[in-house]
Amino acid sequence: MAARAPAARVDPARPPGRRGQGFLSKMAAPSGRSGRRLWAALLPAALLCLAARAAEEPSTAEFDVRPGGEVHSFSRSLGDYTCTFTYSAQGGTNEQWQMNIGVSEDNLLFSCSVWRPQGKSYLFFTQFKAEVKGAKIEHAMAYSQAAAGGQSDIPLKQEEFEITETTVSHREGKFRFELSKLMIVAKTPRDEL
Repeated sequence: MAARAPAARVDPARPPGRRGQGFLSKMAAPSGRSGRRLWAALLPAALLCLAARAAEEPSTAEFDVRPGGEVHSFSRSLGDYTCTFTYSAQGGTNEQWQMNIGVSEDNLLFSCSVWRPQGKSYLFFTQFKAEVKGAKIEHAMAYSQAAAGGQSDIPLKQEEFEITETTVSHREGKFRFELSKLMIVAKTPRDEL
């Protein structure tokens, strides 16, 4: 009869797959060419998350984007700051969208994101505008497709939309009717003291 190897000692307090000492080293940041692309894709999201780290809890709300050609608005406030998304769309049926707003811990930045969590919207937008009150836009971007299901964000061409101190909106005659995501980071008046 062959000798048996001693049974490995199992620590029941550690979940399977996390038993070795090298577990944390395997969780290191991605490297190589694909790792750089991953970081490039994650960096804008990470910056927005940092901006959204809130002194007050960030707020996420779901709402329906309704086709039919009528102008609709959805608005959320957090403290002294408000974000309003106004649009008109055609085709298809209602789509579920989300708005996330937050104020940074140091109260210097207000962020507002409006997007379709499923990625690409199949509605035909005839107009859109996102407006912030109580802060001035520092950075904004609009996308025809939001990252979801292995797909990446696809930004609108710069000529399709315009950014002012307080709004991001379609550019008449240039906008190609596709919208799936808007991101805004705005400076609060406290930054001007």
